[in-house]
Amino acid sequence: MPLFPLSTVLFPDGVLPLQVFEVRYLDMISRCILEGTPFGVVLLTHGQEVRRADAEQERFVAAGTIASVTETTAETPGLLQVLCRGGARFSVVTAEQRVNGLWMAEAQLVEDDRSVNIPSELQGASDALDRVLNSLHDVPQHRWPVQPPFRLDDCGWVANRWCELLPLPNQQKHHMLMLDNPVIRLELLHDVLDEHGLITS
Repeated sequence: MPLFPLSTVLFPDGVLPLQVFEVRYLDMISRCILEGTPFGVVLLTHGQEVRRADAEQERFVAAGTIASVTETTAETPGLLQVLCRGGARFSVVTAEQRVNGLWMAEAQLVEDDRSVNIPSELQGASDALDRVLNSLHDVPQHRWPVQPPFRLDDCGWVANRWCELLPLPNQQKHHMLMLDNPVIRLELLHDVLDEHGLITS
């Protein structure tokens, strides 16, 4: 599976807009569209997103989220606007960099979050997210940072959306992503929301 190391963390069901202009990634996206295959988004820890001759060697965490291309726009030659959707999580078993700079990995899927209804003591996190969504009614839905289907009764879904919306450090977001218990993930985020006065119920 091709990898796209980025300075961002993609969550399952999350939306990821990309501006692609490097040849290695233009080729990758074209192949993904042609073959209907996904790619993997991993958090970059060293180096830069854009490859340069004098740049530090890219390094990234050995786990991430599968991304599928949902929409593309090419308004400028050599620049592709891409909209992606997060899928399953995965861990990297092995990875190697090709001559053109593209990373290829053998990956193992991580089990999806089990569906867990939100316990009453964490309902405030869901209510706060609902208020955020309601505040966007004047914004075209395709520009919302959270896209339907909305699952405001599911611990993992609500937790993941807050991970995307809150200005948390990327390493903390990645830690949240890989937690295998969605209730614990939501508990941690509920505490953050409460500290910032965003829990009103």
